[in-house]
Amino acid sequence: MEFNYDIVVIGAGHAGCEAAAAAANLGSKTCLITMDMNKIAQMSCNPAVGGIAKGQIVREIDAMGGFMGIVTDKTAIQFRILNRSKGPAMWSPRAQCDRGKFIWAWREVLENTPNLHIWQDTVEELLVENGEVVGLKTVWGVTFHCKCVILTAGTFLNGLMHIGRKMVPGGRIAEPASYRLTESIAQHGISFARMKTGTPVRIDGRSVHFEDLEIQEGENDFHKFSFLDTSTRHLKQLTCWTVNTNEEVHEILKSGLADSPLYNGQIQSIGPRYCPSIETKIVTFADKDHHQLFLEPEGETTNELYLNGFSSSLPMETQISALKKIPAFRDIVVYRPGYAIEYDYFDPTQLHHSLESKIIKNLFFAGQVNGTTGYEEAAGQGLLAGINAHINCHGGDPVTLCRDEAYIGVLIDDLVTKGVDEPYRMFTSRAEYRILLRMDDADMRLTPKAYKIGLATQHRYELMFSKKKQIDRILAFAKDYSVKPDAINPILEQLSTTPLRHGCKLLDLIIRPQITIEQMAEQIPSFQEVLEQITDRKEEIVEAAEIQIKYNGYIEREKLIAEKVSRLDNIKIQGKFDYNSLQSLSTEARQKLTKIDPVTIGQASRIPGVSPSDINVLLVLAQGSSR
Repeated sequence: MEFNYDIVVIGAGHAGCEAAAAAANLGSKTCLITMDMNKIAQMSCNPAVGGIAKGQIVREIDAMGGFMGIVTDKTAIQFRILNRSKGPAMWSPRAQCDRGKFIWAWREVLENTPNLHIWQDTVEELLVENGEVVGLKTVWGVTFHCKCVILTAGTFLNGLMHIGRKMVPGGRIAEPASYRLTESIAQHGISFARMKTGTPVRIDGRSVHFEDLEIQEGENDFHKFSFLDTSTRHLKQLTCWTVNTNEEVHEILKSGLADSPLYNGQIQSIGPRYCPSIETKIVTFADKDHHQLFLEPEGETTNELYLNGFSSSLPMETQISALKKIPAFRDIVVYRPGYAIEYDYFDPTQLHHSLESKIIKNLFFAGQVNGTTGYEEAAGQGLLAGINAHINCHGGDPVTLCRDEAYIGVLIDDLVTKGVDEPYRMFTSRAEYRILLRMDDADMRLTPKAYKIGLATQHRYELMFSKKKQIDRILAFAKDYSVKPDAINPILEQLSTTPLRHGCKLLDLIIRPQITIEQMAEQIPSFQEVLEQITDRKEEIVEAAEIQIKYNGYIEREKLIAEKVSRLDNIKIQGKFDYNSLQSLSTEARQKLTKIDPVTIGQASRIPGVSPSDINVLLVLAQGSSR
């Protein structure tokens, strides 16, 4: 049997779902191939979306017309904003989700997307002619002819799971691995290697002594992931809990290290430094007598609980014995132990910023196959891969996001420029312009761009434009309105902030950390009238306006820095030089520049091993070649 499509997406994880939806919504005839239609967008590890920097990525996906934010809001059972004690550049939304409902919400999206079909099967061979992908074959003997392929196979490529010394092939617990596809791709000159990750034990909540846990409540204010969702929470909101390990737990864990695949040489591949296993933590931080764990519900009605912070590949009896030394888990019953998994990934420096392969035309890679970890990082890549695959099919310039435009831009630039030496996880610290990449303004940054290419809907664009007008109205009033000391000093004293000696603009008062827009509106009737004209999403708009006022100086300074740096990204050098012949460059620079073949001097400056003096050489040569 044979089928014809514009685009075929291999794998229906978080990258694959976003890629398929984006390509189809843009108008490409698309097929999403998955091994199990009941595991679409499965949360293989933690049943949660968002977190530090990851939450900003989800808001960016939503701003561009993706679906992760919408699905998360529909299935959230606890919502929180992390890092509230810090500035707004660090605020990060996070939601605990109902794992099962998340799958079915995504499936509902996909099954009702025009131009999109789903096929349940396993891909085993990529079809390539003259350096260009032309289709693929499945284990059931079906041939798909297509113009573009997007590979989003997650941890399934030659996946191997570990619990103690026991090894079982698979891409996820109780699910088969995908074989032969890696080799089918590698034979065309694309290099690959192995990575590893892990997941914690799942606990039966009926066996937990909750009285010995510390409750961690969620929040129920106006914050959501999607800019479209203004409703209340859709599902019942649940509690999470925290608990600590202790020295007895650590002693039992240490006794099992000889049987840990991480330490006995059973697993040789590289693992995540920023989400380590519990055995890694007790060895790396040997001076710590405890580590904090988070017990989180897997769903609205299930007894299954996820023990965040206890990722492990130790023998199952070691895991359970250790956990029983925690008072809350003294009678613990588990659904399954934690396990490690190793899998194939492809060096992302072999990709363009569009996520298209430099070696095989019209082949795109997104998600964990690029060496990343995390649902959000995968989904962001999938969205851009879907957009650019559609453009490859129908014409146009690739869509790329700059480092000052989006965390997704930082992520992709890091991957294709620097490569990975461990599973890549996004942090706010990776973004040099994070005050510009806040969660509140993702729609302002990205919705116009997505609307222009046809992915963001008219409705979404109008909501963004209306929000912008309302914010501008608040800012204009605050800039123009003069405040007199006699009228405002009593409330300033109540708020423990310095009284005025002379009149000033309202804007200058709101800049103060002790003062909010709402407090000033209560004192100034005409300002209150401005706020009352906001009939929808008032809290979101007021918060965004207040951030712009209080942090305007930082925002403008960062914009200037970004503009200066972007000049280097406007100097094109790809294909202009034979780096190996440039003896004025360092040996390492020649090697790295030849391998990456950067598009611009800006990208070259971010390659590890390329020094500022090397960049100066390239600038001189680039200026000479442009004359």
